[in-house]
Amino acid sequence: MGKIALVAWLDLKESFRSRWFLVYSLVFGGAVALFFLTGVAESRVLGFSGLGRLLLLFIQVCVVILPVFILVSTVRAIASDRDSNVLEYLLSFPISLADYYFGKSLGRLVSVFVPIFASLVLAIAWGGIKGASIPWEIFGFYVLLMFSLSVSFLGIALFISTLVKSQEIALGSAFFVWLILLAFMDILLIGVMMKNAFPEEAIFGVALLNPIQVFRVAAMALFDPELSVMGPAAYFILDSFGKAGFALYSILYPFLLGMGWLWGGYLIFKRRDLV
Repeated sequence: MGKIALVAWLDLKESFRSRWFLVYSLVFGGAVALFFLTGVAESRVLGFSGLGRLLLLFIQVCVVILPVFILVSTVRAIASDRDSNVLEYLLSFPISLADYYFGKSLGRLVSVFVPIFASLVLAIAWGGIKGASIPWEIFGFYVLLMFSLSVSFLGIALFISTLVKSQEIALGSAFFVWLILLAFMDILLIGVMMKNAFPEEAIFGVALLNPIQVFRVAAMALFDPELSVMGPAAYFILDSFGKAGFALYSILYPFLLGMGWLWGGYLIFKRRDLV
């Protein structure tokens, strides 16, 4: 664990010096500041007010920005070290492939999750100073949701990074995955359902394999437990999982999915030509 922590610390220091980390932190911290400056926490729309409404808007920002930031910042991690001979240099020390790979993973996880967590803490602290009621249950659930989503896309990004050697191909693959999951997944499912008359339950089941979709539905369920805005999909979700069951699924599934991709990336990494 000491060697893994050492590699993670080296990756963290590299991240802190990079421009992407500065932009990444400013995006999420700036979003919270903008919400307060525009009076979002003091307004009331459709029954949502205070910090609850601010967290609802923040989660909608995260569902679009968080996956692409993680993919873009992580997908070139191993390919970049290979191109710059950093990988060859590190492996000249008594560091195993597992130490390097999982240390790199841990460092990236900390660097992508800490700015989000800090932004949420900032929102809660500022709301407390202003005398707003703090929704601790929502805050805790959102922290777990975003950690799970971070692990999910970190695993996908590192899998891609071990699969390709060119940084350009890795970056293009990351954007392709993001577009498929964010935009085309639902459109394709609706098209298949309308054209081939697939059972609705099958379509809803496939949609819930998309970690972004799971994240989005879980965020809505916290404010709308009956999922009334989702129409027939709400009956499928609530009948199949129940409210507590889906909350557990929305945290465990993306986390386990990310760990699976992470382990698959390691199996490829240790079998391929490293330099």
